[in-house]
Amino acid sequence: MLIGNVGRDPEVRYLEGQGAQGATKVATFTLATTERFKDRAGELRENTEWHNIVAWRNSADVAEKYIRKGTQLYVEGKLRTRSWTDASGVKKFTTEIVVDTLQLLGKKEDNPGVGAAPIASAPAAPAAPRQAAPAAAPSYSQPAGFQPRQAPATAPAAAPAAAMDDAGDDLPF
Repeated sequence: MLIGNVGRDPEVRYLEGQGAQGATKVATFTLATTERFKDRAGELRENTEWHNIVAWRNSADVAEKYIRKGTQLYVEGKLRTRSWTDASGVKKFTTEIVVDTLQLLGKKEDNPGVGAAPIASAPAAPAAPRQAAPAAAPSYSQPAGFQPRQAPATAPAAAPAAAMDDAGDDLPF
């Protein structure tokens, strides 16, 4: 789970599909997350990490339509590390976050591509819509299909027979 700002406009590509499915859309962009802390001397420090984000299908549609450089995002996904050999024969590695869920954060006017802030989930893992999670207090949702327990229904306790037979008691309750 990451909350950060987009570092560059998404790059959208279409991969050739198999059969009647057509082309598959994929969007890639960077996300900057910043950690602020005080060092031992009491000075405020910042540490910014850059993450490579990969969004497929529906999430790529949202990225293409609404995400621009500077957009504040909540991203939830899986880490994926890939390796390849470049033209000079050197083996290279990269680590990416493959999007499961993404959500636009902030005000509409702060996000240049926003018309309405949708929530996108990858089709393989549908998720319930989430509210914006502040950086300091993350929110947690129940797993899909979760049903809270309900207290068993109980019949009202029967009044003792002796109390009902007391004719001298004229209280209305």
